[in-house]
Amino acid sequence: MAAIGGEIAKVAGFIGIAIAVVLLAGILLVVGTSLFLADWLLGSMGWGVLHGVLLLTAIAVTCFLVPVGMSGARIGRAFLVGVAVAVAVALLLTLALPNRLYTSIGESALPGVEPGVRPLVVGAAIWAVIGLLGGIVGALRMDGAGARFGSLVGGAVMGALVGAITSVDTGPQVGIGIGIAVGYLTWIGIMGADMARTGVDTEALTARFYPKQTIETSKETLAWLQSKMPPGFGS
Repeated sequence: MAAIGGEIAKVAGFIGIAIAVVLLAGILLVVGTSLFLADWLLGSMGWGVLHGVLLLTAIAVTCFLVPVGMSGARIGRAFLVGVAVAVAVALLLTLALPNRLYTSIGESALPGVEPGVRPLVVGAAIWAVIGLLGGIVGALRMDGAGARFGSLVGGAVMGALVGAITSVDTGPQVGIGIGIAVGYLTWIGIMGADMARTGVDTEALTARFYPKQTIETSKETLAWLQSKMPPGFGS
């Protein structure tokens, strides 16, 4: 029996090593392919890391939201919106349309600013105002002076950052990389905002894990059996 147990342990050890190696090979294949494609298509393996993290985050958020009641249709709509945003942002940055727009505005509105910096100044200013307006809308829905001030400042800063990024003539590779990243963020953001808006249906969630109908039926069956028992027999 000891010899047989030793052989079983040896076989189990080799099987465990084989499973671990297969899992490691699968991880290496996924990560390596992502990095290779990012370096080949987008010019940097960093895009593969960023897009991989965002994709895994989106999958994790989806796996959390589905059990608490979010339907597949809502997740699908959020994904399609993310794809549309990714395509739109990639096209805009690849064709350098924001850069051209900011340059045109700067030539007429800020002729004294150095031409190389002019798109950056115009883009940051325009989007800072847009972000500030969004921050004002958010501040009106918040309580507390600190939260309102943070909404205003955060909106303006985020807007200026968007303007700065879109003012650069990124070229096709960087433009597509940014577009894909923005698409993932949009998908994640819409799913989170949708769930925050509708909330979790606690009654439906409880009904999935609490066998109320079975318990009620069991109680009725027990009461019927007790009514059929002779007086003084059992309880």
